[in-house]
Amino acid sequence: MWPLTVPPPPPLLLLLLCSGLAGQTLFQSPEEGWQLYTSAQAPDGKCICTAVIPAQSACARDGRSRELRQLMEKVQNVSQSMEVLELRTYRDLQYVRGMETLMRSLDARLRAADGSLSAKSFQELKDRMAELLPLSAVLEQYKADTRTVVRLREEVHNLSGSLAAIQEEMGAFGYEDLQQRVMALEARLHACAQKLGCGKLTGVSNPITIRAMGSRFGSWMTDTMAPSTDSRVWYMDGYYKGRRVLEFRTLGDFIKGQNFIQHLLPQPWAGTGHVVYNGSLFYNKYQSNVVVKYHFRSRSVLVQRSLPGAGYNNTFPYSWGGFSDMDFMVDESGLWAVYTTNQNAGNIVVSRLDPHTLEVVRSWDTGYPKRSAGEAFMICGVLYVTNSHLAGAKVYFAYFTNTSSYEYTDVPFHNQYSHISMLDYNPRERALYTWNNGHQVLYNVTLFHVISTAGDP
Repeated sequence: MWPLTVPPPPPLLLLLLCSGLAGQTLFQSPEEGWQLYTSAQAPDGKCICTAVIPAQSACARDGRSRELRQLMEKVQNVSQSMEVLELRTYRDLQYVRGMETLMRSLDARLRAADGSLSAKSFQELKDRMAELLPLSAVLEQYKADTRTVVRLREEVHNLSGSLAAIQEEMGAFGYEDLQQRVMALEARLHACAQKLGCGKLTGVSNPITIRAMGSRFGSWMTDTMAPSTDSRVWYMDGYYKGRRVLEFRTLGDFIKGQNFIQHLLPQPWAGTGHVVYNGSLFYNKYQSNVVVKYHFRSRSVLVQRSLPGAGYNNTFPYSWGGFSDMDFMVDESGLWAVYTTNQNAGNIVVSRLDPHTLEVVRSWDTGYPKRSAGEAFMICGVLYVTNSHLAGAKVYFAYFTNTSSYEYTDVPFHNQYSHISMLDYNPRERALYTWNNGHQVLYNVTLFHVISTAGDP
């Protein structure tokens, strides 16, 4: 399987909110039909789904009974995906209706003010209304999209009934027409699924403590490219000279401390900025600026390469120190390295890496001093930086690699155990993994989506 990339959306048409631990990136399979990988309801009630999209291919004219069964399975999988998509849309529609009610309330208060408000209060009310006014078009478009989802679900239901009747008779009447209808529905569902793609970080949930294990510093992670059936967890205690990596079979086994194997790395690590990507561990070799790619299945180093000019050995760490000079991350678009150099005067550099060769594809100088950063993580090509590793920290800075621009943000999150030494985003699960003072903790994220639909300028 390979990731289905969604191009950056042009401006404004549809507002979506996406959160929850089970949200994952979209994967494409050349052999299977639409499948529902996972769906889950987040604590705030929002729901997201993951669909597997088949490669389009023309069916042969022989063996129609077998192909008819395959079509039936496709439609069933589409139906399952539609049910989850409809649930997610229904949940978000409640939020949209709440916003619409708020807008109407503010409009009514504005009209009824009639001199009863002070000039300052009246102006504040007008300013608030002006802020919300652009959302009216978004709300109408979202309600229209909700009706589209309902119509799609009805079409899937009707098509499923037709296929069931044909399958029962073991005939092939209207086969080509049905095949075209299935392909058309897949294309339309694909468009809906794309609307669950990337977005701007607007919120971080309360922490979910998974386990308390190990020392004050360390890292833990899952493979961002693994299918949903692979829930292995990797655990690395300490921030320097460590070589032992524990691999737990499932998250449940990690919580219970059972069913694990041990990997002994040929070279020790530095820091806590490791990441597991497509079956390999990427980490910083101790006392060097070398990136190491260690393959778990073969238990061997596939490639290692120096990161040109990168500081190491506590030259440019995060604010908490701990040999955190080099931090590796994975988001929806691939593998990244966050570090700094003397040439960049200690400011954070973010680089896209080729996961096969570890060569730098492209680099950006963010202008943000690394020693002032608590931790950092990538979501959808955007580097988010916290202003502290201690209590009271918040996501304070965002750098957009697609436009080479930045902005200051104010996204608080609850640092429950007061000392974060690892913070990483997992695009498969739409969650932040943290190591917080010997506790392994997860956070859900909320993303704001601005998506253009077909036919928009």
